[in-house]
Amino acid sequence: MRSFIRGLLAISLLLGTLALAACSGPSSSLPKLPTADAATYRLGPGDQVRLITFQDEQLTGEFRVNDNGTLALPLLGSVQAAGLTTSELASAVTQELEKRNLFKDPSVSVEVVNYRPIFILGEVNRPGQYPYQPGMTVVSAVAIAGGFTYRAVEDQVSIVRNTGGKSVEGRAGRETTLRPGDVITVYERSF
Repeated sequence: MRSFIRGLLAISLLLGTLALAACSGPSSSLPKLPTADAATYRLGPGDQVRLITFQDEQLTGEFRVNDNGTLALPLLGSVQAAGLTTSELASAVTQELEKRNLFKDPSVSVEVVNYRPIFILGEVNRPGQYPYQPGMTVVSAVAIAGGFTYRAVEDQVSIVRNTGGKSVEGRAGRETTLRPGDVITVYERSF
């Protein structure tokens, strides 16, 4: 009877160890992804904005932030956009119009039309590039990518995020809110 109980304890210990090993996926060694302030979205290359300049058709339109982080605007040329909020960009364009004496007291507004895409890699059915939607979470992005494969670690992922001009990688859960440009990696379970 004692040997039977010892055998059961050994099997229980082995199963517990295997269960813990399965829980600690490749992303468990990563630091937790820093939370991003949703209220202060900063523009970056690939974002498309609508610039509206009251009573000026030439400066009203849709413009894409290029790889250099600038917008090519009529009358003004290149204007720095990457790293700015939409209100900061509107202020920068307003200041540039005033500085060049093109308008007195111009009224400029900026809104994001299309955000940079997100990228989903690893154990999803259709890895690739997908359009970002405000409020998107890891689990909604995985759903768009066709769901998890049967081999996927479903409770933690790795996200690479550009914050202030530098890339940061961290682990995140299913309900983590994504940001435009995020690269999500869904890892494979250890069997």
